[in-house]
Amino acid sequence: MSLTTILLQQTINGLSLGAMYALLALGFTLVYGILELINFSHFNVFMFGSFIGMFVLQALGVQGQATVLHGLPLVGALVLALVTVMLACGTLGVVIERLALRPLRNVKGPAAMITTIGVSYIIYNVVLLAFGAESKNYPNPMPPVAVDVGGATLRLREVLIWVIALVLMVALWVFVQRSRMGKAMRATAQDAEAARMMGVEVDRVIVAAFFIGSALAGAGALIFGIYYNFTNYNIGFIAGLRAFTAAVLGGIGNVPGAMVGGVLIGLIEAIVSGGLLEVVVGPFASAAWADVWIFSILVLVLVFRPAGLFGRMAPTKS
Repeated sequence: MSLTTILLQQTINGLSLGAMYALLALGFTLVYGILELINFSHFNVFMFGSFIGMFVLQALGVQGQATVLHGLPLVGALVLALVTVMLACGTLGVVIERLALRPLRNVKGPAAMITTIGVSYIIYNVVLLAFGAESKNYPNPMPPVAVDVGGATLRLREVLIWVIALVLMVALWVFVQRSRMGKAMRATAQDAEAARMMGVEVDRVIVAAFFIGSALAGAGALIFGIYYNFTNYNIGFIAGLRAFTAAVLGGIGNVPGAMVGGVLIGLIEAIVSGGLLEVVVGPFASAAWADVWIFSILVLVLVFRPAGLFGRMAPTKS
């Protein structure tokens, strides 16, 4: 296999991973942009969503991997699973904000962030105790259709992942830039008190940020299941940590930055895991070294650009 073909294959894989990380990173960046809060429960909202997607696909009778295109039933199963997962995760995000974080809204210090860690472990252990530690096979409605692109294999599931992620990210961008709520979110992110005095319902804006961010995590969770064909109670930590890294790399609080950061992290992981750098760095180019490369690049970027690639240093709020 030529170097060009390997690079092309790893780019295809990296874009698929990057789509998932970008959707998950958007949840971190939306909440941080408004509350300046790192929501660590987001890790396991993602994991919860993967189980919801699995149950929906099973309830629709999807078993194993489809071998032929089923037309509308296939599309209907995917759309219903996607909508259900996004609604379930969005609702969970709102419950977390309302019950665990709103009472701490005016409490200074790390109490709110520590609370999100506690909530994350509650979700983690509830799923572990309810469904066990074994990995679950993920129902995959995607037929094994693939085309050859310059010697690389492009499967239908990768195209689907790209389409879902692109549609959701464009929809979010239009929502933030054009809608009344989107403008209120941007105003609140700049100065919550000034926005409140201008008539913005800040509590409503915060609820919207949690709902939308968690719903996008749900979409990323369905993508994870379709791409890897499994789920378990532990997937939130690795995927969530890389998505958080993507948000920081792009500039946490910056929506386009989270999108670009997610794609970059996905490409780095795919290239390192695929052995493309093996000729240059030898045994250090393997899946086991992916996190070393990802976080080393993150540290280097933050040394020279502390606000991330697309973030801007802002004055500290008093």
